[in-house]
Amino acid sequence: MNDDLLLKVGIADMKVAKREQGIVTFALGSCIGVCLYDPVTKVAGMVHIMLAEPGRSSGVDNVAKYATTGVPELINQMVRAGASKSRLVAKIAGGAKMFNMSANSSIGDIGRRNTETVKRVLNEQGIRLIASDCGLDYARTLTLYRESGEARVRSYAHPEKTL
Repeated sequence: MNDDLLLKVGIADMKVAKREQGIVTFALGSCIGVCLYDPVTKVAGMVHIMLAEPGRSSGVDNVAKYATTGVPELINQMVRAGASKSRLVAKIAGGAKMFNMSANSSIGDIGRRNTETVKRVLNEQGIRLIASDCGLDYARTLTLYRESGEARVRSYAHPEKTL
């Protein structure tokens, strides 16, 4: 497959593919890449989540940045592009513990919190999570191929995984 024909999703970004070969995102450390796919219409979507939810005192400057706002918005965009919410399935990757912090620090748990929140939001939205590659201590690149719905995870010094 030609990776030049892939939509690129940046950090705190989302894209929906209807005709393109697929979608890719890079640098998933504590961030989560959420892939949604409709196997009938072959509409594919991806969001690169940075944080579980916005802080209490701040407004939402970018819906794609947070699990609680990004996942529902991706679902909405995919439905507008022709997907059926009832057929959507999810695959996720990322959520690593990138920094070894002291036991009292919550900074090192961002990846775990992101993973838990993404799973909760998918469940609340009625989207079935069918595959994941989360946790541990390394960054990932996630690619979703539109025709097959296959997701591939690549990372330095680790074997490629198919989700």
